[in-house]
Amino acid sequence: MSQKHESKATLGLTEPELQLLEVGAGPTARRIAFRGLSGAGPGLVWLPGFKSDMTSTKAVALNDYCIAKERALLRFDYSGHGASSGEFEAGTISRWLEESLSVFRARTSGPQILVGSSMGGYLALLLARQLAALNEAGRLSGMILIAPAVDFTERLIWERASDEVRQTITHFGRWLRPTPYASQFYPITRNLIEDGRRHLLLDRPIRTHAPTRILQGMLDEDVPHRHVQRLVEHVAGDPVTLTLVRDGDHRLSRPQDLAMLINAVEALS
Repeated sequence: MSQKHESKATLGLTEPELQLLEVGAGPTARRIAFRGLSGAGPGLVWLPGFKSDMTSTKAVALNDYCIAKERALLRFDYSGHGASSGEFEAGTISRWLEESLSVFRARTSGPQILVGSSMGGYLALLLARQLAALNEAGRLSGMILIAPAVDFTERLIWERASDEVRQTITHFGRWLRPTPYASQFYPITRNLIEDGRRHLLLDRPIRTHAPTRILQGMLDEDVPHRHVQRLVEHVAGDPVTLTLVRDGDHRLSRPQDLAMLINAVEALS
């Protein structure tokens, strides 16, 4: 489920200026950090994974590609992630979706390609649904989903959890999920699980409202490829292509994986 920590990539080209966007009001207000490149369209919008941010290997690869090709790119951090304000444990799907929609509407113009990794792939699909509800689905030129963790709070955490873990989440409000990819545990809160049930997608047909490319590693233990194949089966009315990488893991951040990502961008451009 979670976006395993990637080592912070070294920026090979110029890093855009860090900016902040205020989202929410009163006690729910938070400052969302973002970096934007101006350039040709369709623009790219990067949605990072759970516990990841806009400095990950894939995000920086997109940044360097867009600088070299003079293309528009927007990267941002959810609240409780990276350079944005807020506590991680206050995060929910509703909260991070609100931030994604706010940044998209405030800081992009014209057609855009959503590029989402892990939880970011899930949020990209939810963002497409919200844009359609606002009669703005025409803003989507394409979508690239990397190991999309659709419905992860329910299907990949709750349903796979032991009775002991479920009781811990229910009675204590959080469970510290161990991970070999970080020195600290990942806190999984009751609010995250309960709020996630408001945003389930796999119980109905799914619209992406744009041509979609999905990249999925077959050695992915966090988001199994059969889970993603189930997603493909639910996509209705939109062209979707699934690429399975036989030796790929959850991150898909090797040089050959990054080249595959750039090829997907160019195929949709």
